[in-house]
Amino acid sequence: MSDVWPVVILGGTGYVAGEMLRLVNGHPQLKFSASVSTSQADAPIRDVFPHLGPALADQCFVGFDDALAAIEKAPHSVLLSGAPHGESAGIIGQALDRAQQAGVRLTAVDASADFRFADPDQFAAIYGKPHPRPDLIPEFTCAVPEHFLSAPTAHAAQPGCFASSMLLGIVPLVAAGICQPSFNVSAVTGSTGAGRKPRATTHHPVRQSNLFAYQPLTHRHQPEVQSLAQAATGIELDLNFVPHSGPFARGIHATSFAKLAKTATNDDLNAALTDFYADSPLVHVTADMPRIKDVAGSCHAHLSARVEGDTVVVCVALDNLLKGAAGGCLQWANRLLGLPEESGLAAPAIGWI
Repeated sequence: MSDVWPVVILGGTGYVAGEMLRLVNGHPQLKFSASVSTSQADAPIRDVFPHLGPALADQCFVGFDDALAAIEKAPHSVLLSGAPHGESAGIIGQALDRAQQAGVRLTAVDASADFRFADPDQFAAIYGKPHPRPDLIPEFTCAVPEHFLSAPTAHAAQPGCFASSMLLGIVPLVAAGICQPSFNVSAVTGSTGAGRKPRATTHHPVRQSNLFAYQPLTHRHQPEVQSLAQAATGIELDLNFVPHSGPFARGIHATSFAKLAKTATNDDLNAALTDFYADSPLVHVTADMPRIKDVAGSCHAHLSARVEGDTVVVCVALDNLLKGAAGGCLQWANRLLGLPEESGLAAPAIGWI
């Protein structure tokens, strides 16, 4: 347990990359090496993330070539990518190629959508561009970490934040045969889920004290959830998903509805969830229905289920930037490095964020 791995972060100025920086700084066995930003190379990191200033002192963003040089100097590095969809795989591929040429080991974890689909044509159909490195897809496992006890590949990818919230509640109930594999989901996300670049729907006067649906029944996380749920359970899933923008900065609350496949009580449902996540220290089945304030600012997820007649509802709350993105990536890195999966991630929620 004395090993320390240097970490290179891609997508340096984005919200997810900022959370990766913060988590790596507090991790007992990861050491920050470089954060790549083509637009802010050589700029102090604290200028973009002032809240990280006390931890990062005078460290600056670097260009990609400098990051590759850092990878080549270490026997085993970790690459965490918060780069954009459709770009991340290409950049990761260049880094993996250079590491192989240098004879060093590189473990990569991607937060983008680039490795969420086993079929590159499905990625292209959903994201409107060809997959940049289809040859690398077999080298990546994509799943909520709790749904694969060990990654069968050298690298991993974290599902989307909405997808993570849905999968955490849906997969255990389908796997246990309690629910029919047909779900209707309504989920609300905070404004940080839209990324750092301002848009009309994230402008504060529009978002504040407001709630609205967008891309109903057509959101790109819908086929992602169907694909990953089938990979985890072996069962084809029917899914209808309506996402909403909420008037808060961080967090997701997902409510999934289904019909019973066999007679079950509230206790049966929550016992099935508890059994499924018995060895998952970052997922908690709660007596009361989950609340965003109980998980925001943490890498924990809360969930609970109820049944009335033959209708089941399971609610999940998590932090979209952490358990749904950066924290999930660090959890995968822990797994791939042979560390306890909660290493550096176990801090409780802020509570009054």
